[in-house]
Amino acid sequence: MIQASEDWAGVAHERAGEAPRIASLVPSLTELLFALDLGAHVVARTGFCVHPKPAVFRVPKIGGTKDPDLMRLRARAPTHLVVNVDENRRETVDALREWIPHIIVTHPMDPLDNLRLFQLFGAIFGREREADVLACAFREALSELDAAVSPLPREHVLYLIWRKPWMTVARDTYVSATLARAGLDTVAVDAKERYPKLSDGDPAWSAADRIIVSSEPYAFRTRDAEELARRYHRPAHLIDGKWTSWYGPRAIEGLRALARFRRRP
Repeated sequence: MIQASEDWAGVAHERAGEAPRIASLVPSLTELLFALDLGAHVVARTGFCVHPKPAVFRVPKIGGTKDPDLMRLRARAPTHLVVNVDENRRETVDALREWIPHIIVTHPMDPLDNLRLFQLFGAIFGREREADVLACAFREALSELDAAVSPLPREHVLYLIWRKPWMTVARDTYVSATLARAGLDTVAVDAKERYPKLSDGDPAWSAADRIIVSSEPYAFRTRDAEELARRYHRPAHLIDGKWTSWYGPRAIEGLRALARFRRRP
């Protein structure tokens, strides 16, 4: 059984002291720290960590998720660093291990992993009560989504995250698992990458019942969905990428938003 304080790297973390100094290299985890009433202890963030507004803006920025400024980060003297397998480079994290005592590795692969994430941060930072509140809200949102999906047939979707080149998501991703929970199975792509590229003639285009374009990381617009609907003669929609790709507290609203999306005619 996984311990409450065990991260995705298999490290069981000791409980933090009363005044941890936490750095975050992951936007959704930064938002989670604030949701757990740990905002006063967040001492560094990436430039992509923009929620919750405006509270997060008081935290100094130290670069991006892939290329943080290590010297600026070191100057913030963090005791804890939160990272993610997909969003941060392993070599960067390994370098930071030399002088950051506690590095918390996360890798949610399914919406239900949010419950483990809440528990993990709650256990490490003494925020069990706040974590339980988030878990309760998450379960309610998940039940709402399940109720919306249950009477509907499952569909195959092509979910696009980038243009020039076209890029989609493989099935072993958090995004794909979230869509599957909403009754939208991502089409299989003949590639080994978790975020494969697509040619204009790839069979995935014709295998999909509908096409979904995401507002992030590429900023697709409604006109892009309309163009694809005309080109491939199937429904195409724009959705907020946070619904499917952000974990933590944003996942709660994401599940509710997907429920509303699925109820649409």
